[in-house]
Amino acid sequence: MNLGERDKRALILLAAGLAVFFIVFLATRSNESGGTVVQPIESVDRLRKQLDRQRQIAATLPAKQEIYKKVSNELTEREKGLLTGDTAAQAQARLVQILNEVARNQTPQLEIRQTELGQPRRFSDAYGEVPVSITMDCRTDQLVNFMAFLSVQPELIATEQVSFAASNAKTKMMPVRLTVTGLVPSKLVPEKKASTSF
Repeated sequence: MNLGERDKRALILLAAGLAVFFIVFLATRSNESGGTVVQPIESVDRLRKQLDRQRQIAATLPAKQEIYKKVSNELTEREKGLLTGDTAAQAQARLVQILNEVARNQTPQLEIRQTELGQPRRFSDAYGEVPVSITMDCRTDQLVNFMAFLSVQPELIATEQVSFAASNAKTKMMPVRLTVTGLVPSKLVPEKKASTSF
């Protein structure tokens, strides 16, 4: 088949038009699918505010570390007053020794007639307490002095309970039962295990 000059030019123009159409089609198709502009998740201003906030938090860190250091030192100093011993019984023995020393240092000396060791118990998660009850005869002023001397001991001890009976009219002496507790590390006091009931 012989094509004329005119037909050849029309085919060349058709091929060129198809080529241009195909290029335009591909260009617009790529913009629609993968060429979209992604919006940032966070704005620059918001990121700057977050950065400023983090800088402020970081600036307070040295002060917080200093406070932590002071509190840790104070706690260490206070824990020096814990009753020491390898067991709760040894800590109670130390408490009995303190009570006897305070009684001997009174004027006149007080005589502890009876000593009763109580059951060690939890005071908190970090500490336990060991109670000791003593019985003695003394006057009211001697009891007040005894308790005052107990309160200035370096160990962490406290009076838990005081009970007394009527005093002798002549001597003014009265029987006194005093329960004193001392703080110990929690490792000396076993945790009570929950009992299971069937």
